[in-house]
Amino acid sequence: MDYHTHHERCGHAVGTLEEYIEAALAKGLKEIGLSDHQPLIHVPHREGSAMLMEQLPGYVEEALALQQKYRGQIDVKVGLEGDWVEGYGEQVRGLLAQYPFDYVIGSVHFLGEWDHTNSAELSNWDGRDVYETYAEYYRQVQLAAQSGLFDIIGHLDVIKRFGVKPERSVDELLEQTVLAVRDAGVCVEVNASGLRYPCAEQFPSVRVMEMMKFHEIPLTVGSDAHQPGFVAEGFATVYELLKQVGYTHVHGFTGRKRYEIEI
Repeated sequence: MDYHTHHERCGHAVGTLEEYIEAALAKGLKEIGLSDHQPLIHVPHREGSAMLMEQLPGYVEEALALQQKYRGQIDVKVGLEGDWVEGYGEQVRGLLAQYPFDYVIGSVHFLGEWDHTNSAELSNWDGRDVYETYAEYYRQVQLAAQSGLFDIIGHLDVIKRFGVKPERSVDELLEQTVLAVRDAGVCVEVNASGLRYPCAEQFPSVRVMEMMKFHEIPLTVGSDAHQPGFVAEGFATVYELLKQVGYTHVHGFTGRKRYEIEI
């Protein structure tokens, strides 16, 4: 399974939805999740970060049609990667309620109007207290988990993506976040894309994966592919780490209901 993919509508990925499904078939996957970026609500006129609001109905319609087309060949899941921004939860809730998603990933890409996951905005780290920025990021992840909006928390420690890390330990922040996720009953994604970035490890780290295993937190797996060739990229590493940590199952979703998949 690969539950985290994007496509051309979001403005910073390439390829059609069908090309991602064909890539998943070619790699022998049993399930492929389509999960492009939710239209942004708090910065609606920002270009190249997500599909536009007027594109969302067409995205869902096309994804549902492909789900039917490929039935019997591969299980296509119709999902969305939602953005958690404090103060906008109810607007997101209203948006999600309009569509029959199989799952929704909740990610914290933005701290205010700063997209800390965007390499073009790295200069926003200048002059910031790195630890306090991490603390605010994890506070937002905890709020996302507690919001009830999302089935899966995406790339939980993505704040480390470009290798900017505080000098002091963030273990306490991570422990608080893992406990918040556990108490909220949401799934966490193991996202292989970090292997391609300066941090050079998956999201989340093995340390966090061990913490999640201790608390029996369910997991999904995603590549965060922004081109068809990256579907399932890094999965040999991710699945080996899952087994080393002690996981025997990952989880899929249909109609926002979770089920186990043996690994």
